[in-house]
Formats: sequence, structure tokens, C-alpha cells
Amino acid sequence: MEVIVQSPFAEIAALLVMAAVIGFFGIILRQPLIVSFIAVGLIAGPSALDVVRSDEQISLLSELGIAVLLFLVGIKLDVKLIRSLGAVSLLTGLGQVAFTSIFGYLIGLALGLGAVTSLYVAVALTFSSTIIIVKLLSDKREIDSLHGQIALGFLIVQDLVVVLAMIALSAIGIGAAGDGHGGGSVTMVLGSGLAMVAVVILFVRYVANPLTERLAHAPELLVIFAIAMAAMFAAAGDIVGLGKEVGGLLAGVALASTPYRETIAARLAPLRDFLLLFFFIALGSALDLSLLGAHVTGAIIFSLFVLIGNPLIVLVIMGALGYRKRTGFLAGLTVAQISEFSLIFVAMGVSLGHVQEDALGLVTMVGLVTIAASTYMITYSHQLYAVFERFLGVFERKGTPREPSETGAHRNDGHKVLVFGLGRFGTAIGLRLQKRGIKVLGVDFNPMAIRRWRELGLETEFGDASDPEFVAELPLPYAEWIVSTVPIHPTGLSHEDTRTTLIQLTRTSGFRGRIAVASHHPRDTEELFASGADLVLEPFQDAADRAVELLCGAPEEERTEIPSITSEEQQA
Repeated sequence: MEVIVQSPFAEIAALLVMAAVIGFFGIILRQPLIVSFIAVGLIAGPSALDVVRSDEQISLLSELGIAVLLFLVGIKLDVKLIRSLGAVSLLTGLGQVAFTSIFGYLIGLALGLGAVTSLYVAVALTFSSTIIIVKLLSDKREIDSLHGQIALGFLIVQDLVVVLAMIALSAIGIGAAGDGHGGGSVTMVLGSGLAMVAVVILFVRYVANPLTERLAHAPELLVIFAIAMAAMFAAAGDIVGLGKEVGGLLAGVALASTPYRETIAARLAPLRDFLLLFFFIALGSALDLSLLGAHVTGAIIFSLFVLIGNPLIVLVIMGALGYRKRTGFLAGLTVAQISEFSLIFVAMGVSLGHVQEDALGLVTMVGLVTIAASTYMITYSHQLYAVFERFLGVFERKGTPREPSETGAHRNDGHKVLVFGLGRFGTAIGLRLQKRGIKVLGVDFNPMAIRRWRELGLETEFGDASDPEFVAELPLPYAEWIVSTVPIHPTGLSHEDTRTTLIQLTRTSGFRGRIAVASHHPRDTEELFASGADLVLEPFQDAADRAVELLCGAPEEERTEIPSITSEEQQA
């Protein structure tokens, strides 16, 4: 069926309405929004309503969304953390590319595909979608976790390998026509890339802080400047052959050291989500359903290979490097799909006459299956880990030397209070308890939060509050209180309430003390009490009550009992 839309504006309006309606039903069915938005593209594409005619406008919006997304990733990158994760990122990224290429090629030959077709399909299967993975991890608030940072690291390494491979193909004449990464010799492209990195270093050293400080007097101008940086670097990266993704990432890194990075990130997040809608629509509308039926058996085999094989190789490599099986499993799930560039790569081969259109149909079906399935795998990664945990011991070295705080130095050391969630509220609680002479142990899965607590002289353990194995190893029998300040984000893809999970895990692990949990919504109070909480902290309400006490003239001795928090502690 074909629906004719008179103008690009009316077409965009129709797509927005479709996205809102389908996204609403997707939420009712507890489906991730990414799947809903890809479904919008499929329905609006040539295989259904054929609404999408303004390809250039939609492509422009989607490319700007990609630039903004990678910009926001770059602006939150911690250089020291990336350096510490360099080895695992490099080895895991290269290992996954090599594993997928070699075994994918052999599977293609076993299925009766020609040598050239098998090579194209195998290379296409190595591409993982950084954009989709970053969006999913961001929605789950796991981009700052250890497995999120490792996944981001090896995905960036993988992207760079893909870019270099396309540049090499272009240089020898096989070409990367239409993928946006072609043109120029390898030497010139690498030289241009080094020049961009040098520009970023100089900008960070001499320009970033004074310029953003001046722009911060007009917040709207600061946001426009940030968008301009993302677009400019993305365009420059595309022109020199590095790609828009690398360019946008470098733009974010250029502003990552400024004191206004959090302000910029908060202002640009809604714009990122809006623009990425068009990326997913463009991706869905590019899938031609008429080409999907030719290689059903091959598509199933290749899909299982990507969904199972890629996570396994990540598990093996990270286990060998000394990471826990949980970290390897969660990071491995992020590469259980192929990306939009896989379709572009095979389409390039079709246009050059190297492969037939049925190869594009094969890769399209694999892309559709793996993107949809891996979205759910990442969304419900913790539940999947609980199912497969008992089979994953072979992937973990004894002692897991690369995991922070795995030596157990603070275990069973007389800690009276365990604080889960080391953000601003958790840090304030920990500092005040320490000043009262109460031993506190902080728990978080963000390496940066762990480091900040240690800098403030507080003891910490690295781990996830929803990990049963980790929680069971904590000094629960010796503690009197457990305090959870872990933030809850009900609008994300994961609907699991970490507070309820923590209450259940600590009780089943033998904790007999009292549990306090933080809540920003009064309607959650009764549910949390029913789940087993002994005390529900409402930070805003409690702060308001304390402020009223002080305003009404609380006794001087009562005021001095509560130590004040320093400006350094507030920043932490």
C-alpha cells in the first residue's frame, strides 16, 4: 500500500505521529522504544505504507543525531579511565573482529555461498552498532559502569578498525561508495586524523575553559556552541575519512575537561533523543522486506552465530584478562548484533557487482533479527545473567585481579553501615557517619564514584547491588544498617526496581539489621515498606523539614551535632 504525502513537512509530521502512537503501544507491551522506532521505519518504508520520500531531510536529521549522541559520549569520557581500560578494549575489540570474520567466512562457505559473498557477509557481521548500544546503556544508566565503559572502549576500537578497513578498501579500488568514509589515501586520512587529535589537544589546553566560561553567561549560546562543535567535528571527520562518529566523539572529548560539561550534557539530552528518532526511522525504512525470504536458513544460522558467538568471545577474552564473569557477560551482550553499516557495506558490494542482491537480503534479515533480539538481551541483561550464571564459572580466573576492590580488603572489618549508591546524597551520608565515628562501607558499580570516595578517605567495594553473588559476599552479618541511595529511573528501558531487589538479596543473604532506602516519590513509600524497608528517606522532604527547623530556631547544640559538608565534598 502506498500513501502519498504532499510535502516534506507533512511527511515529518506523519512520522512523528506514527512514532508517538507506536511508541505508546510499545511501552504498554513493555517493549524498548528502539524496537518501536525501527518498526515505524518498517511501516513507513517501501515495504508497507511507503511514506518516506524525503530521504535527504531524514538522513540529515539522523546524521546530526548521531553526531550529538557521540558528542555526549565523548564529553563524559574520563581519560584516565580509558587509559586504564586500553588493553582490554584493544584486545577484546580486535579479538571479536578476528573471531567473527574467520568463523563467519567458514560458515558462509559451509552454507554454499561463494568465496567473495562469504567474505562480504563475514566482514559485515563484524560491525556492531555503537549508536544503538550507547543508547541502550544510557537508558539503563549503565554507561558509567565498568562493563559499560569496557563495552564503549572496545566498540570504539571496533569502529576504528572498521573505518581503517573501509579506507583501505577505498584505496585499493574496492571502494566504500556511499558509506561516507571513502576518499583519499590511507596515509592522508591517518595524517588528517592525527591533525584532528592535535587540534583537540590544543583546544583543551588553551581554549576550552576560558571560552566555555565566557559562553556560560548565556546558557542558550553555550548549547548552540556545543551543537556547532559536534556538527563541525563530525563534518570534518567525514571529510577526511574518519567518519562522523569519530568526529563527534572528538568534539565531546574537546569539552570533557570543562566545568560545564554536565550542564551541556543535560541540555542536549532531549535534542539527542529527538534526532535519534530519525536515525531509527531511517534504519527501519531502509530494510526491504521483499529481500528477506531468500535465505531463511542461512539467516537463522548467522543470527545465532552473532547472538551467541560474539558474547562468548568477549567472555573468553575478558576472563583471560582477569575480569569477573558478570562483567564479561554484561559487556559481551553488547556485541550480539550487527549494525546499520553492515547493510551499507553489502549494498556497496551489490553496487560494485561483487555480490548479488540476495546477499543483501541475507544480511538484512540477520540485522533485523540480531538488532531486535540484542535490544532485549541488553535490556534484560541482569535477568539473563541470573539464568546463565552457574554455567559461566569457566570464564572467570581465580581472584579476578582486574576488578576493583576484589581483594576483599574491607570485608568483615567492623563496618556498621553499608551505603549502596555513592552519588551526592550517598556521599553526604557517608561523610557525616564517618565524622560521627561510625565505620561505613560504600558500594557502587561506577569506577569513578569508587575513586571519589577513596579520595575522600572512605572505604569502598566495587559491585552491583543487583548481583546476588556479590551481595552475598559483603559483610552483612556485621552491619547494623543498609542504606540505598541508588537512583531509580522508571522511564528507562529496564523496569526493575533496584531498591526492592537489594532488600530481597540482603535478606536472603542473612542480613538481620535494618534497611533504609531513598525515594523521590512519596507514592513509592508504602510499596517500599511492604517490600521490607525499615526506613524510607525522602531527600527533598527531609531537607525541607531540617530547613524549617533551622529557620524556626533549632537549639544551637542540635545544629552543631550535624557536620556541614565542604564544597569539595559537594562536588564529589
